[in-house]
Amino acid sequence: MKYVALNDLHVSLGAKMIEFAGYNMPVLYNNLIQEHLAVRNSVGVFDVSHMGEFAVTGEGALPLIQAITTNDAAKLTEGKVQYSCMTNDEGGIVDDLLVYCIRPNLEYLLVVNAGNIDKDWAWINSKNTFGAELQNYSSAISLLAVQGPKAIHALQKLTTVDLASMEYYTFKIGSIAGIDEVWISNTGYTGAGGFELYCENKDAKQLWDAIFEAGKEFEIMPCGLGARDTLRLEKGFCLYGNDINDTTSPIEAGLGWITKFTKPFTNSEYHKNLKENGVAKKLVGFEMSERGGIPRQHHLIKDAEGNTIGEVTSGTQSPSLQKAIGMGYVASNFTKPDTEIWIEIRDKKIKAKVVKIPFL
Repeated sequence: MKYVALNDLHVSLGAKMIEFAGYNMPVLYNNLIQEHLAVRNSVGVFDVSHMGEFAVTGEGALPLIQAITTNDAAKLTEGKVQYSCMTNDEGGIVDDLLVYCIRPNLEYLLVVNAGNIDKDWAWINSKNTFGAELQNYSSAISLLAVQGPKAIHALQKLTTVDLASMEYYTFKIGSIAGIDEVWISNTGYTGAGGFELYCENKDAKQLWDAIFEAGKEFEIMPCGLGARDTLRLEKGFCLYGNDINDTTSPIEAGLGWITKFTKPFTNSEYHKNLKENGVAKKLVGFEMSERGGIPRQHHLIKDAEGNTIGEVTSGTQSPSLQKAIGMGYVASNFTKPDTEIWIEIRDKKIKAKVVKIPFL
């Protein structure tokens, strides 16, 4: 079991701790719905320090990133962030990730999923025929996601960096709460707006305390992984291990927008063929039309005759919409919005319908 720098703080706050991706992580502090709605309506803070951070530098940095990721990192300028994914040799996804551009062509930071740190590190090193310099900072960095419409108002009290001038998917390195060289990133996994703050482990407690003091007037709340999951699902954001994995193509997952065929990447011809000739299955969103349970990963998706046409990848009771929603892969002829499908929950077929993502 690995522990984030603020593990003892979360325990002292009464968080329910669980093992997640090899880390002891807070899944819930008090009430999932309250945490979820705090982020949607005001501001909440997630400790996501379990995420991985790899520095990629040198003349070979951009050629390596271009070779392993589906998006076009050559378009990144200083201070820009890009969502991307790495594909494997078998037609699936190694991981989805963020690419931070510090100096174009020469210096980047890759932020990867916690459960894939070791796998990703080995994969990137195996593909590094370009002489790029690689460093794994994952265990040295803490990451706090301050999310929600009031996040900017709370954080602006703590920094001279003009947060309002920062565009979505950009970052700046500046002083915040008296801590020098915090990475302030206008990104997040909630779809509620806000910032993600990267700092050294030794500064995490000071940063956390300052954020909560600044956010008092907005009734700021600590939030666990449970609310993070319901928030991302309402926005239709993919979760690695659920909605995408080492057997799913980004084209099947609706990630064609981050899959650019202007340059070759691992197994790019396979994915290009899927884009040009169509896919047999596709990731869709759906909402339950009847009561009868909440869709969960691996629940089967059926047609009217009871034939299996797919499988649920994620599902929850949406706190914002107050209805059960989910995502799953279905045969390509069942992907049109308003198509009726049935989810098998506890041996019963419960009616649902395909809807456009995002749900909210």
